[in-house]
Amino acid sequence: MKIIVADDEPLALEDLEDAVRGEKPKAEIYAFSNPMEILSFARETACDIAFLDIDMGCMSGIDVAKQLKIWYPKINIIFVTAYSEYMHTAIKMRASGYVTKPVTKEDVRDELGNLRNPVIQNEKDKLTVRCFGNFDVFVDGHSLKFERNKTKEMLAYLVDRRGSSVTSGELRAVLWEGVSNDKNTGTYLQILKKDLISTLKREGFTDVLVTSWNQYAIDTQKIVCDYYDFLAGKPEGIRAYNGEYMSQYSWGEVEKAHLEEKIDKNED
Repeated sequence: MKIIVADDEPLALEDLEDAVRGEKPKAEIYAFSNPMEILSFARETACDIAFLDIDMGCMSGIDVAKQLKIWYPKINIIFVTAYSEYMHTAIKMRASGYVTKPVTKEDVRDELGNLRNPVIQNEKDKLTVRCFGNFDVFVDGHSLKFERNKTKEMLAYLVDRRGSSVTSGELRAVLWEGVSNDKNTGTYLQILKKDLISTLKREGFTDVLVTSWNQYAIDTQKIVCDYYDFLAGKPEGIRAYNGEYMSQYSWGEVEKAHLEEKIDKNED
C-alpha cells in the first residue's frame, strides 16, 4: 500500500505522517510539503491513498486531487483542513473522506477503515490489472509502460476474454476495425506480440501470455484483476465497479452492458 501525506506546515505534516504510520506501519508513506513535488512524484508512481491539506499556498489540495484523479481514478483522496466549509467541495469531488485539524489517530483510523475505493494488494508474482475506468496495468504500484498503444490494447482484449483463446483474425478485427484483412495488420500483429512478450519479460512476467499457432490467451492465474473479482462476487470487486469498463476502448461497451445487466439482476 502506497500513501501520500501532504501539508505545507512542517509540524502538521509530521503529526499527519505519524498518525498514518501508526495505523499502517507496513505501508509505503511519502510525505510532501510542496504540491508540485506531489504531482512530480505521482506522475510516475501510483498511490492508493492521498491525505491532502486543502490550503497549501501556491496550489490547493483540491487542485492536486483533481490531477491525481485524472491519472488514477481509483485513488482514495482524504482532505485535511482546518476549515469545515470545504466539506461540500470534498463531497462533490467524491473524495473518500474529510478530516479537520488537528488530525487524530482515531480520525485516520476511521478514514482508512472506510475507503471509497478498495485497495488492491499487489502480489509480487502477479500483474495487477485495473479494468474499471480506464484499463491499466501495475507492477509493484507502478503503471506498466508500453512502447505501443496497440500492445496495451492487445493485452486489454485478452484480459477481457478471461483466458479464452483468441485467433489472430479476431485480434486483428478488434485492433484494426474495418481493415482487419489488410496484409499489413498481420505483420503488425506479430510485432505487437513480440512487443508484449518483451514488455512482460522486462518485468519478470514470462508466463502471463500463452501463445500457440494462431492462438493467443492469458493465464488468468497470473494476474490480480478488479473485473475478475467482480465476476467472482468478491466484495472488493463489487465496490470497485464505478459504471465504467475499459473506457478508452470502444469494444469494451459490450462487456459493460453485460456488467450492468448483472447488477440489475442482483438488485432485483
